[in-house]
Amino acid sequence: MGQSSRHSHLAVLIVEDDALVRAEAVDLCAEAGFTTYEARNADQAILQLERHPEIRVLFTDIEMPGTMDGLTLAHGVQDRRPPVSIIVTSGRIMVAEKDLPRNGLFVAKPYPPDAILRALHDIAAGLGDEAGR
Repeated sequence: MGQSSRHSHLAVLIVEDDALVRAEAVDLCAEAGFTTYEARNADQAILQLERHPEIRVLFTDIEMPGTMDGLTLAHGVQDRRPPVSIIVTSGRIMVAEKDLPRNGLFVAKPYPPDAILRALHDIAAGLGDEAGR
């Protein structure tokens, strides 16, 4: 449990239109000790980012309804909030590294929970003391 409490201040925004997949991702992150927020589309995600400046990770699906897809959201967040790390996922679209935002990570669905947790722990370790700000 010591490792979880160390990362409890890292806030993750999970953007997924499938309610079951979103709930599983939220549970995975919360049980690992991360602060979690959720949105079902990019428009809700932008509102969450405005309300919660402590969010340091955007974990987004690519395909979703609304005004923009997850990849467009990821690039917009990277441009406006560079301290936010990006994890992009999809079950149907493969994304090349060149198409990701700077320092973005692509994880194909169905993603192994360990891969997501490892990425979050790596991000938290890289942020060091900033994770608590």
